[in-house]
Amino acid sequence: MYSQRFAFLRELCTKSSGEDSRINTAWRITKIAAWTSLVLGGAFISSQVYSLRDAFRHRTNAVNNENRPSSSYIYPTTSLPTEAQEHTKDFANLKVEDGELSAKMPSIPFPNPQVSNSILTSWLDWVPSPLARPRMHQRPDDPWRFLKAAQSEHRATRLEGVEKLASIKHWSDSDYRAVAQALDNRTLIGLARSHDPDSRFFLPPPSPPKTGGLLEDELRSLLGSLPRDGMDKCTLHFTSKAMQHGRAAFAEDRGGLWCFGGNGLSFAQSLSNVPEEKVLSFCLQALVKHSKVPSHCSDIVRLGGLQLLQRAYRSRNHSAQKILRNIVRVIGNLAVHEHLHRQIIQAGWVTVLASLMKSDHISLVTHAARALANLDRDTCSPEKYQDGVYLFHPQDRSREPIRADIVFVHGLLGGAIKTWRQQDSSDDHPETGDHAHQEMENHTHSEEGEEEYTECWPKSWLAKDCPNLRILSVEYDTHLSDWQPICPVEQEKRSLANRSREILEKLKAAGVGTRPIIWVTHSMGGLLVKKMLTDSLQDSSFGDLADHTKGILFYSTPHFGSSLAAYSTQVRYLLFPSVEVRELSHDNATLKKLHEDFTVFVDQKNVDILTLAETEPTNIAQGTTIKTLIVPLKSANPGFGEFHQVDVNHLNVCKPENKESILYQLTLQFILRNVPKTTLAEKLERQLDEIMDNEYIWRHMQFLKSDR
Repeated sequence: MYSQRFAFLRELCTKSSGEDSRINTAWRITKIAAWTSLVLGGAFISSQVYSLRDAFRHRTNAVNNENRPSSSYIYPTTSLPTEAQEHTKDFANLKVEDGELSAKMPSIPFPNPQVSNSILTSWLDWVPSPLARPRMHQRPDDPWRFLKAAQSEHRATRLEGVEKLASIKHWSDSDYRAVAQALDNRTLIGLARSHDPDSRFFLPPPSPPKTGGLLEDELRSLLGSLPRDGMDKCTLHFTSKAMQHGRAAFAEDRGGLWCFGGNGLSFAQSLSNVPEEKVLSFCLQALVKHSKVPSHCSDIVRLGGLQLLQRAYRSRNHSAQKILRNIVRVIGNLAVHEHLHRQIIQAGWVTVLASLMKSDHISLVTHAARALANLDRDTCSPEKYQDGVYLFHPQDRSREPIRADIVFVHGLLGGAIKTWRQQDSSDDHPETGDHAHQEMENHTHSEEGEEEYTECWPKSWLAKDCPNLRILSVEYDTHLSDWQPICPVEQEKRSLANRSREILEKLKAAGVGTRPIIWVTHSMGGLLVKKMLTDSLQDSSFGDLADHTKGILFYSTPHFGSSLAAYSTQVRYLLFPSVEVRELSHDNATLKKLHEDFTVFVDQKNVDILTLAETEPTNIAQGTTIKTLIVPLKSANPGFGEFHQVDVNHLNVCKPENKESILYQLTLQFILRNVPKTTLAEKLERQLDEIMDNEYIWRHMQFLKSDR
């Protein structure tokens, strides 16, 4: 029995030891497989990590290659097709994202890069090495860092980024060119409206297509292709004038005679430059009229008008200021329409406008500033500056809060710029034509110790003394006689009533009426402002202009008529006085009714009034000794407000000799006393807005909310 049990136990032990050996063998195989998998997996993961690190290093090096000397940078001399430009732009944007390792990481942009890096480091502690703590920017002025901020979706960061970009003056040429290729439209316009940006931010405009035809013929073809609907009589007049006057026809009319011995070609060829300039001027004047019609603007762009204007700009001698002004004037009119902005930018006009902002001619600067303000929807929205409304200050982007609007309105034969120039010894004749304006633009004082002559004292003097004001100037056409008006048709549109409605609509579009207003007027401009304000009382859509009017300055405004109108009436069969002049007669019932309504307006709105009246006669005809007191003291005095007599003539009553003259000092004091003072609550509100606009605070608030 015991032997049987022993045999059974021995058999059982033998079986158990066999199974154990098999189990041990399987366990050893499993352990070997596990370690093998672990080693292979670790090797695979390590290879992927190092491959990813190498990829990052490769892309970073690609960006760093942009910092090589400018001699290795390729500058395109000709523009690419539109599709190629889009692909190039996409590639440039991709290059920025790949080059900047922190692009896809939560970050806090400048002005606190050290804080940003420390927060990034703390956030990335959980990332396994070697991806933890990637190499940040080594250069404090890294181009892509500024560009990323300028393209931020947060407005405060975006504006500060553009300001930082514009302030950079020490980058290498390759840095500027690389950033220029990566700029989006919004940043490009912001740089153009910044103070003194580097010109290398702006790529050369694309070359206009070469068609082989004469520029004047193509412009006339463009005018002939524009629709006739919505065209007023003046636009039709200018279009017909441009279509009828061709260079060939002009040469044929003035060609040499056969009897002089020859074929007559030499004489015609000698005059070829004159008619080309004249015909081009006709075409541009017609195009300016068409660009005021909203329904025609899209057609102008669709028919290649932007490229034709580029050809005209490149082919003109830059001394032809009138032609250049009309070219930029058309661009400014087209820029009123936001849906055309992309085509305007693609045609290279931002580069042209940015260069004109540095011009020595104030008229070109003013027209370019209007066009850029219409393109800049980041800081100028919803204001739109239509034709005839010009922005004197601020023409660049500014951090100064706007406290009030100063609106300058010229008088008979005046202009948005030339009326407000500094007084000169030769200013004793009527302000007629562009010749006088050109002389003023070319005039500067060169003697040492003398104050530099200014062509526009509101822009040069007032903007510095009152930087927190927006200064606007209104322009409209006026004529003494109907002998040779610019547009001989639709004389009724030149009346005070029609002009008032037109200018009111333009000023409303420019945002006038949203803050306090101070009007500065000369001669007939004062009557126009009186009509505008009395009309705004009767039309609720313009009621804000009346409610926000704080003060009106009259420079020799003929409240009860002008001697010039009386003189013109006496010789009306010779002078054919214009509608404007006839409305200035002493016995005009319209002026009497206007002044009665205006007196009621001043009493209701408690408006501050300052009047500066002339006391010296004015030479009304250049080259003669005929002088008269254009606005007598009795007519210049409205009967209320502050009244001063100044020993100047009618033309110089709005042209101070210098900043210390009584004219400018009285004007400055009047404006300052009517500009609302900043209250403590407004200061605190502004400081709070600045704090909330700081993206560092904003991002931390979002982070804390998500952590709760």
